[in-house]
Amino acid sequence: MTDPVHILVDTPAPGVRRITLNRPDKRNAMNNALRTEIFAALEAHDLDPEVRVTIIRGAGPAFCSGYDLSANNREGQPYHTAGGLGQWSRHVVDGWFRVWDLAKPVIAQVHGYCLAGGTELATACDLVYVAEDAQIGYPPVRLMSPPDMQFHPWLMGMRQAMESMLTGDSISGSEAAQRGWANRAHPADRLEAEVLAVAGRVAKLPSELAAINKRSVHRAMEIMGMRAAIRAGTEIQALAFQTEASSAYMSRFRRDGESVGKLLSERDSAFGDYRESGKPQSD
Repeated sequence: MTDPVHILVDTPAPGVRRITLNRPDKRNAMNNALRTEIFAALEAHDLDPEVRVTIIRGAGPAFCSGYDLSANNREGQPYHTAGGLGQWSRHVVDGWFRVWDLAKPVIAQVHGYCLAGGTELATACDLVYVAEDAQIGYPPVRLMSPPDMQFHPWLMGMRQAMESMLTGDSISGSEAAQRGWANRAHPADRLEAEVLAVAGRVAKLPSELAAINKRSVHRAMEIMGMRAAIRAGTEIQALAFQTEASSAYMSRFRRDGESVGKLLSERDSAFGDYRESGKPQSD
């Protein structure tokens, strides 16, 4: 692995390696360069006998605001995925299952905004710990499509998933833990210490046994159809992008003079949340 540019890697405790997404000015939005570095680091840790567990967190005020919509995400993808309609959603789902299939456990440490693709990154991890005041949501359902990785019914149940899909509203870290998306919520100033404590306990297990234990839980979910359902969801997402409303909205991201911020504000202004929080709602 070449020296990373968009992540920081450190060893906060024996057997524990930590990846910090380091694009704070972009709220750690994931372009392909950042995604490439995340996968390279995780795969290196999986091969390193000194590492028993990895933590992923974000620098600055947010864990991850999602995919970088200002980037050309068709270029420089970190691994090959077959082309055709729905290539992007199939591609990112391939990546999240690469994390799912790692031998060694991965822990997400979530604070601030965790949106869209950021929720997919956290979901792909084995354990998720959140700040109580974190904001977790999938606002693209309002004007773009359902998620690339449609984990909501599996982790939150049908009714909670339906509410998320029909509103795009966020939930707090406390609610995320109550609904089953996260393991536990902690006060923001205690989150790092609590995550390191859990990571230290996980690191006590022999890596080969931890890998088998992890796989046993995943196999149970896969027997119930989780992997097949999430992969099938990529086809539904590709269909959503062909709808008139989504096509018209998405085409504007490629026009000169239309900023991503303006387009996201347009999406959320009627709801008065995310970047529009605190602003007067339109009628």
